[in-house]
Amino acid sequence: MELVSTSRRLAAEVDRLRFAAPVTHVYNPLGYAWAPHEAYLRRWGAGQKSVLLLGMNPGPFGMAQTGVPFGDVSMVRDFLGIEAPVGRPKKENAARPVTGFACTRSEVSGTRLWGWAKQRFGSPEAFFRRFFVVNYCPLVFMEESGRNRTPDKLAPAERQAVHAACDAALREVVAVLRPSHVIGVGAFAQTRAREALAATDVTIGSILHPSPASPAANRDWPGTIEKQLIALGIPLHLG
Repeated sequence: MELVSTSRRLAAEVDRLRFAAPVTHVYNPLGYAWAPHEAYLRRWGAGQKSVLLLGMNPGPFGMAQTGVPFGDVSMVRDFLGIEAPVGRPKKENAARPVTGFACTRSEVSGTRLWGWAKQRFGSPEAFFRRFFVVNYCPLVFMEESGRNRTPDKLAPAERQAVHAACDAALREVVAVLRPSHVIGVGAFAQTRAREALAATDVTIGSILHPSPASPAANRDWPGTIEKQLIALGIPLHLG
């Protein structure tokens, strides 16, 4: 499967990258959480998709635990029907342990995104008939304290190296899935999509990120993003 091959190549490329302080720990769930990640790609990534939803990078209680974008444990297991063994990062931060599907912390962004998919479409089959979800960057960056460091906050040379690998992978994913729309979940993902896909005829847009750190996301996130999707010309009916 081409998506699996793309993820394997991306995993190997980003594993070779090096990062300096204040980044002290880097998790690559495409390595230690490969089993559920591959299951997600094979089960739900087959066929052409109309809309690709593009996240930024894994959250500490989402994809960092389950290998699935926005991968809150309960949503991945109970809605997407995926559960598989998860290993440990090469260098683990004691403040951010990886316990896989035993993780008891909720990933709010994931419960919101997949909860919306469940509420709107009823089943994963109906959602994935037209949509697919990937993260632009597969790596989790942290400081010694366990504080998350987003890709846009990396040093310029580090950022450029990440962009080179992730832009190429995104172009491959788009070539395989052939979406008409690539929608950044947040401004960062939209910006990277515009840059990486500038030579394509894909329509680029964005929706509000579901992070609880965003006051706007805490006020009817599903209603807000549905209006944004409709304004981008994306119908939400089940047909």
